[in-house]
Amino acid sequence: MKKKSFASLVLAATLAVSALTGCGASAPESTTTTENNTTETANTEAAPAQDSADKTIRVGATAVPHAEILDNVVKEVLAEDGWTLETVVFTDYVLPNTSLEQGELDANYFQTLGYMNQQNSDAGLHLAAVAGVHIEPMGIYSQKYTALSDIPDGAKIGIPNDPDNAERGIDLLVSKGLLVSKGGYGTEEGYTEDSLTKDTEANPHGYVITPLEAAQLTLALPDLDAAAINGNYALEAGLPAQYPAIEIETFDDETTVKRTNFLVVKQGSEDSEKTKALVKALQSEKVQKYIDDTYKGAVITSFIDAQ
Repeated sequence: MKKKSFASLVLAATLAVSALTGCGASAPESTTTTENNTTETANTEAAPAQDSADKTIRVGATAVPHAEILDNVVKEVLAEDGWTLETVVFTDYVLPNTSLEQGELDANYFQTLGYMNQQNSDAGLHLAAVAGVHIEPMGIYSQKYTALSDIPDGAKIGIPNDPDNAERGIDLLVSKGLLVSKGGYGTEEGYTEDSLTKDTEANPHGYVITPLEAAQLTLALPDLDAAAINGNYALEAGLPAQYPAIEIETFDDETTVKRTNFLVVKQGSEDSEKTKALVKALQSEKVQKYIDDTYKGAVITSFIDAQ
């Protein structure tokens, strides 16, 4: 496996509740749901140290696609080596990290490196990424068109309205040729989506760039000609099966690291037997095949090292 080295990346502190990457920021939730649909309340006391003979691995995750990957394929792979996987499904992005810090979990799997680093800094946590697993790429979706060349001049194209994902969406439109450039977006004060709509050099086709809350883009898609939608929202709305992405993001080394969702453990556990077993299972050929077959481009594997 090719090793990668990189500097810590700090993402925005506020991310969408059901997103990224892996993906997102906290919601005002205080409970988690286990795979048996029981509810647990996080406590403030660290769990006792695991016995060396303990063969149960407890992993916190958000539902889509993380818990699906764990329960539908990783559990089976781990069982082949004598491990039992217990998946704890969280509805927010704070408790998976605080629960891991307190020793209630052996690992979690839901977040990007930048979000983890931000949480370590802001909340005084001691977490470490150990293995990259997947990326949820942003895609261009449409209920009206199946090819970019079919999108007419003046079409209404939605993008997320938060700064990080808005620029990500515009970059996607540029990379796929719908826009010539992003004009002064992100570099010129006061240059907005409306400015880009009216910028005939950057936007010669006169597309109406329409910012909406990221989670609302799937609901608004019937009223748009196309939209740049985050992978997790596309999955939750069932878009890949019904309206497959016309195009998805491509990644260089830097953006691959930035967008990858990592397996995370508490510092000091990077080389434990449980961690090694999880890394082996999550980066297995069976996981690769499951992701390819199930998510059809809305999730792509990113088996990179976190060193």
